[in-house]
Amino acid sequence: MNDSTMKDSTTGDCVVLREFDTTCGRRFGHATLNSPKSLNALSLAMIDRLAPQLDAWAADPAIVGVLLDGSLEKAFCAGGDVAALYHAIKAAPEGEIPQAAKDFFEREYRLDHRIHTYAKPILCWGQGIVMGGGIGLMAGSSHRVATPTTRMAMPEITIGLYPDVGGSWFLRRMPGRSGLFLALTGVPINAADARFAGLADFIIDDAQRTRLPALLAGTRWDEPDAAGNAANHARLGALLDRLGESAAVPESPLRAHYDRIEALIGHDGLEAIARRLAALADDADPWLATAGKTFVHGAPSSAKLSWALWQKTRHMSLAEVFRTEYHVSVAATAHRDFAEGVRALLIDKDRKPRWQYPTLQTVDDAAIEDHFEPHYGGPHPLADLGA
Repeated sequence: MNDSTMKDSTTGDCVVLREFDTTCGRRFGHATLNSPKSLNALSLAMIDRLAPQLDAWAADPAIVGVLLDGSLEKAFCAGGDVAALYHAIKAAPEGEIPQAAKDFFEREYRLDHRIHTYAKPILCWGQGIVMGGGIGLMAGSSHRVATPTTRMAMPEITIGLYPDVGGSWFLRRMPGRSGLFLALTGVPINAADARFAGLADFIIDDAQRTRLPALLAGTRWDEPDAAGNAANHARLGALLDRLGESAAVPESPLRAHYDRIEALIGHDGLEAIARRLAALADDADPWLATAGKTFVHGAPSSAKLSWALWQKTRHMSLAEVFRTEYHVSVAATAHRDFAEGVRALLIDKDRKPRWQYPTLQTVDDAAIEDHFEPHYGGPHPLADLGA
């Protein structure tokens, strides 16, 4: 087994990289997110370690697939490292976009797009907390495992942002308008919800994780081809199906409340949706009440931004979505609500954000449109992603 790590001044060995042999002589790559203090929040150092290794494994004919997981039982990845972005924003002149934000979003979205379009199988084990940037890594993987402890969310409305990392792509591909409900409420979902929503393919008991490397190593894999080898994809799927046969599958609130969610979102515009979601805060069902309360306390500018993206990205390709989200995320660092939301949740932890726009009606439409304008010179930083 080959083993290498990357040292980082703040996260230690932030990504552990290994390769293990299989019975046929070919190898699996194994990348483990390893930043325990931040619950594996995705930093630029982690992105810069993982991305070139995925490229190297893609080009290596001896590598048949990749296992991506986290070092913690309680979390795969708790999101992007927005605390680092907060400090970069505060160090920059007011209203100016820090270069660190441009670098982070470009390289994070490039990595996410790489995973979505990876030819070889990528098995992502989404145990415990999987939020924001963690969903960005998991959503594009070819074989996505949730477990009974999985808790997923795109809670960006609580920090003055919006569901990025391709959220404008995968939220629109969820059943009905459930993706818009999740974007506006940030409500957590479990493994069964994730499978219903199309964010997970398998539900497997957490304890089976320790068996996984040996099972992968004991399987005979075919030589990869330009498409990663369809037989290998199917072989891995069958292996995971068997592992999940005895899993304890939780009830799915998202599925149980699907019809009600459709009625809550409706088709009559954001202000009407907002009234219905606000009323949900007093619902007798705890999951729905949580959704309503999160919406009420979230940033109205985030709700309006999520709504604008829902409209604008309907017919976009995956690459176009990432290019659009780059514009929006970079611009968000120059608007007040993002930094304020991070301050309230993660820096001062008072959970009392002072939003620039206290209601939907006060949100400046021009400020929302500014998020979609390029804030750079020359070609788009993600122009090379393809169609």
